Amino acid sequence: MKNKPLDIDNLFMSRISENYVLLGYVSAITSAVLFGSVSTVAKPALISIHPILLASFVYFLASLVATPLIQKKKFSISSKDKGLLLIIAVSGAVVGPTLFFIGLEDAAASDSALLLNGEIIFSVFLAILLFREKLPTVGYLAAVLIITGVVIVTTDMEFSYSAFDVRNVGNLFIIGATLFWALDNNLSKILSTRLDVARIVQIKSLIGGSILLLLVFLLQIPIDMELEHLPNVLLLGTAGFGASIFFFLHGLKRIGTVKTVMVFSTSSAFGLVFASLFLQEEISHIQLIAMGVILSGIYLLYRKQ
Repeated sequence: MKNKPLDIDNLFMSRISENYVLLGYVSAITSAVLFGSVSTVAKPALISIHPILLASFVYFLASLVATPLIQKKKFSISSKDKGLLLIIAVSGAVVGPTLFFIGLEDAAASDSALLLNGEIIFSVFLAILLFREKLPTVGYLAAVLIITGVVIVTTDMEFSYSAFDVRNVGNLFIIGATLFWALDNNLSKILSTRLDVARIVQIKSLIGGSILLLLVFLLQIPIDMELEHLPNVLLLGTAGFGASIFFFLHGLKRIGTVKTVMVFSTSSAFGLVFASLFLQEEISHIQLIAMGVILSGIYLLYRKQ
């Protein structure tokens, strides 16, 4: 009878741990859903808005979205974390999006969707090689299933040689963007254990937006935007980047870089679903099967904690 309270305590703590992990997966999936619309929403806006100016607008909006979500308590940031936050902001909120939006101007939308998968590869590579994050053996099988499914979803097994043409400058810019976003992902995982997630989003986005706006003035980029594209910009900033980054960081904090990035990679599948629902684009049987493969990989990843 004396062991019962201990058993109850262990059960209670186990349940809390399970809920903590589950919330991490839910956050990563929510982030993927929100980010899935970015390429489609951004493409029309780039007709009238310079990529650097668009990125600046997007990150200022992301900062505003995060502000009401910040925990109301005193905080202090160490010199080490300030430096880390600056690197994260420059990598993920300045260099990454700038390279992506510039590349998107010259790259085909279908090619960009495929090339964005580079973020998965780079993130996992950095997490395992540099930051010593590990997965169980079954976890690597799940990763292979997810990556395979994502590639099939984004290509429909019709591989365009233009996507792998290194002579296409737009493709190189997008690949470069995924490398800097991968660095951001891994460093953000470290910082999320020490700072409020909403505050990280706020400061990171504010620094990024400010540096990008400074570049707009230095490069004498015209500040011009057609009113018809205002909804696109608002949607990109609030949902596609602001809320998406917030939930992504919660995923990093709870389940780690590799698992979060694996789940987040489903954004391409969600993008395909949105295109089908709102743009009446067809989804092939192969892509439906690939979505099933992705979901199987995520389920396997979750069950083998």
